[in-house]
Amino acid sequence: MAMGTFLLAMIPARHWMAANLVRLRLPHLAAAGAVIGFLTGSVAATGSADVPFFLGYGLTGGAFIGTEAAASLAVYATKSVTVGGSGALPVEVVTRALVVGASLMVGAFVAKPFVLRLAPETFRYVVDGLPLISGLSLLWRAS
Repeated sequence: MAMGTFLLAMIPARHWMAANLVRLRLPHLAAAGAVIGFLTGSVAATGSADVPFFLGYGLTGGAFIGTEAAASLAVYATKSVTVGGSGALPVEVVTRALVVGASLMVGAFVAKPFVLRLAPETFRYVVDGLPLISGLSLLWRAS
């Protein structure tokens, strides 16, 4: 419930920051990354918790998607090595993960031309849908 509320609250917070010309800097991203990394290590996943921070830093379009992909790869590769090292990662799960990962890569290449044509502000509004859907989904499950 707390994560869903946080994700929903970050949408108007990001719009307020943009309206007041408040931009995040690298130290802010590092602090957010530390918190999100801790949460990701504590629970199964944090979903789109990093989206408002990347947008607040000013990333849009391909830069946003590339940064999101690199961050996800780093987090999930680390989790896989950690869980796999303890012998708790069955081959079937690894196979499914590779199929899902390959599907996401294909989707990114298909979406790239559409994303690159979006104006930065339009992109930000479209991407606001990620924490909106994630937050509502988490709240629905919690109720």
